Amino acid sequence: MPPGDSPRRDLFLLLAISMMWSSSFTVIRVAVVDVPPLTLAAGRIAIGAVALWLVLRARGLALPPWGRAWWGFALVGLLGNGLPFFLIGWGEQRITSGLAVVLMAIMPLVTLVLATVLTDDERPTPAKILGLVLGLGGVAVLVGPDALAGLGHEVLGQAAVAAAAVSYALTAVLSRKVAPAPPLVRGAAVTICAAAQMVPLALIIDRPWEAPPQGGALLAMVYLGLVPTALASVAFFRLIASRGATYMSLTNFLIPLLGVAWGVMFLDETVGPRLIGALALILGGVAVASRASRLPAPVKPGQKPGEP
Repeated sequence: MPPGDSPRRDLFLLLAISMMWSSSFTVIRVAVVDVPPLTLAAGRIAIGAVALWLVLRARGLALPPWGRAWWGFALVGLLGNGLPFFLIGWGEQRITSGLAVVLMAIMPLVTLVLATVLTDDERPTPAKILGLVLGLGGVAVLVGPDALAGLGHEVLGQAAVAAAAVSYALTAVLSRKVAPAPPLVRGAAVTICAAAQMVPLALIIDRPWEAPPQGGALLAMVYLGLVPTALASVAFFRLIASRGATYMSLTNFLIPLLGVAWGVMFLDETVGPRLIGALALILGGVAVASRASRLPAPVKPGQKPGEP
């Protein structure tokens, strides 16, 4: 286990990221009623970029010098922020949230395949595969057959959300390959790149000054920028460095479960046998997969692989 690696800390980060991202689906669904998806994506990314840059300055840290590393930040910014934020918002205008949850749940499986192909230290194991299957089964039990009733209709909306899941999977794998830096620095660099890509597009295509976000939509954009974008970005890079892409992707099993939990806590929704069964499957899958997702400790200079 790498020095400083803590299974409890990693589990806390996994849960924290899942909580932040699970809240964003509901907020997006509310905001896109009044704000075009492209403007919403650009606005939340810009707010997140400014917030991370201010924190960076306050802590006396600096962005990496301009060079080749920024191409990696730009790619991760596009695949992990700009593109999926727009695709999910656009898709949620056309399909139900339950179906969106099912489509997003393919992300861990896609991540496992991509990590196997693109990395040297994340290989499929029976425990990983079992954990992912249990988690996917839990999501299926959670949403139930009704959520699949619209499958095959509104194909473009479904394709947009599925493409966002694939984009997130690529991000989880490629994020391990960006230039080494503290999580805050990497998060800021990636978010700034995403803002540089998305804000001009929104200004040209949506012309948001003609109908600027107001009231609840503006508050939703601020929340999305500060919490599921800025704060979650820092936690994301910390967890990726510690546990890798496959473990990080388990958030997509926890997100729908937490979405139901918000309803139980704040909307007086009931807990039925289906929720209990889904909870058991998802948590069991996370437990099994997490035990198989510890990255090997980096080899020190002069040390042979396998030596303590």
